[in-house]
Amino acid sequence: MADKAKEKKGIWNWIDNIQGDKVIWMIVLLLIMISIIAIFSSTSMLSTSTVSRFDIFKEQLFIVALGLGIILACYFIPKIWIFRVLSQFGFAISAGMLLMLLGHISTVEINGAVRAIRIGGLQLNVYEFVKVGMILYLSWAVHAYKTDELWIANRLAKRFKFLEFIGRPGWKRIIYIHFPILFVCLCVLAGSFSSAMFIGAMMFATIIIGGIPFKDILYVGFIAVIAIISSYGIYKISGGKVFKRWGTVEKRIERFFSPQPADELKEGTVEWNEYIDNMRQPEGAKLAIREGGLTGKGPGRSTQKYAVALMFSDYMFSFILEEYGLLGAFVMIVLYVSLLARGSIIVRNCDNTYAKTAVAGLVILISGQAMMHMYINVGLGPLTGQTLPMVSHGNSSFLAFSIAFGVLLSISKMAKKKVEQQAEMAGPLVDHSDDDIRAGLDDLDQLESMDSFDEVSNG
Repeated sequence: MADKAKEKKGIWNWIDNIQGDKVIWMIVLLLIMISIIAIFSSTSMLSTSTVSRFDIFKEQLFIVALGLGIILACYFIPKIWIFRVLSQFGFAISAGMLLMLLGHISTVEINGAVRAIRIGGLQLNVYEFVKVGMILYLSWAVHAYKTDELWIANRLAKRFKFLEFIGRPGWKRIIYIHFPILFVCLCVLAGSFSSAMFIGAMMFATIIIGGIPFKDILYVGFIAVIAIISSYGIYKISGGKVFKRWGTVEKRIERFFSPQPADELKEGTVEWNEYIDNMRQPEGAKLAIREGGLTGKGPGRSTQKYAVALMFSDYMFSFILEEYGLLGAFVMIVLYVSLLARGSIIVRNCDNTYAKTAVAGLVILISGQAMMHMYINVGLGPLTGQTLPMVSHGNSSFLAFSIAFGVLLSISKMAKKKVEQQAEMAGPLVDHSDDDIRAGLDDLDQLESMDSFDEVSNG
């Protein structure tokens, strides 16, 4: 018994010694466990004569291992300034990957859309990394702007007379904050309207949290709206040859608000087959939700995974509802809401703008995408292709969010150390010696003894 107690104590000591926010550690590990189980159960329909379910499962385990490695690599970064230095390259990397897409350099077409590039043996969805990269970059840009650490602009303004204007605060915001946001939004818009809207919203949320003047945000928003309208106009004028994804947007909106009845189409035609394919997935997802009930069908008993081609990715929440019911869905919602709550606690403990903005932006990104995925899965909006963070099948999404969780855990570790150091430096409110404390306790004991004696006497 003593050995067991000692072993248990050792385990608890190991848990206590884990640095960083323990709740976020628990959330990310639970999400990974759910992902492994759900993907193994939902990918039987992917099996072919050449690719088995176990091949797919092994691939997922490899990505999970790689993602955990990324989380730990970020977690063990010892200083916040290292993150600030690395975050400076977030826009450059994002812009480079987006330009590769636009230039069709090492691109991969998936379901008729060009959103991925091939680097080495990995196929990377550019938009997934742009989300995280731009939030980290904007966190650095806002921090550097507020602390006047934009040394390139300052140096050029001092050295060259004709560049003096870039040393002014307004121009610094335009160069380092406004232009990157507009550039990324326009590049993403060329390939995906929904992704451009979501990424743009996340970037705006980040700079609002960072404290950029609201007037400036309105200016950028106005320009972004003009750019969107202009791109749609170019699409129409060019006959659909430029900004081709607007065609997909039109079809999805039309399909969502005015679905074409099947009896108006002739069976066997291209239009009829397209209609069936377009209706099968959302209707199958809704059916999965209805069949799940309170407790679900149980692990591995989903039937809609055979009808919905993207059940393991775009409709993962529907799959969880079918196999685990409303209880499983409730667990997922609690995990993402808890992440949001813990993020707010970490933000309060951070002592600089970069850390506060990065944590808030990343937490909103993860939770926001999760809520959007759930919202669409229950039929309240058209399909946008947003995955369920750390759960849905998708190598790029898992790796990108691994970076996000790694940064969150690392900053939470640094924030906790800062709080502990401040607590140690702060002295007690009232300084008492040991003798004074003992004397006070003796007086308290005497007083209690007298009270007890009086009660007995009165009785």
